[in-house]
Amino acid sequence: MKIDTVPGPCACTSVRRAARVLTRAYDASLKPSGMNITQLAVMRAVRRHPGEPLSHLAVNLMMDRTSFYRELATLRRRKWVSLKDEGDGRSRNAIITEKGSAVLTKADSDWAIIQSAIVDRFGPAPWKAFVAELQRLIECSYAVMASTRVEAEFRGRERA
Repeated sequence: MKIDTVPGPCACTSVRRAARVLTRAYDASLKPSGMNITQLAVMRAVRRHPGEPLSHLAVNLMMDRTSFYRELATLRRRKWVSLKDEGDGRSRNAIITEKGSAVLTKADSDWAIIQSAIVDRFGPAPWKAFVAELQRLIECSYAVMASTRVEAEFRGRERA
């Protein structure tokens, strides 16, 4: 395929650029809680899926395991989560500690402020439509991966 016939701008670069700006905004808003947006996402996943194996949480968050476990290690060092073996020696799950619960409550409040401000500025109806379009973009990406050699590489990393 000729590069000059490819539609632009790059979907990945555009979404990543927006994600970097949003990450900075959310991290700044969450700073008083001592947490960043990635840590908040991990803590919320632990809260939403109690007892769920860690590997399932990583997949739920669409994070590669290395990044997920790195974030989890930070949460453990701060004593916001603890890990529990499932007894079979093969899987563990995370539990939010009392200290983590207090930090999460503060972070949830800080998150609500920035989330509301962004959605209000964007517009509630356009926001809902945009979220649906992002989901459609995810589905398109999976479909393209499934029809190309990229899928095998992606699935291999997802299982690793």
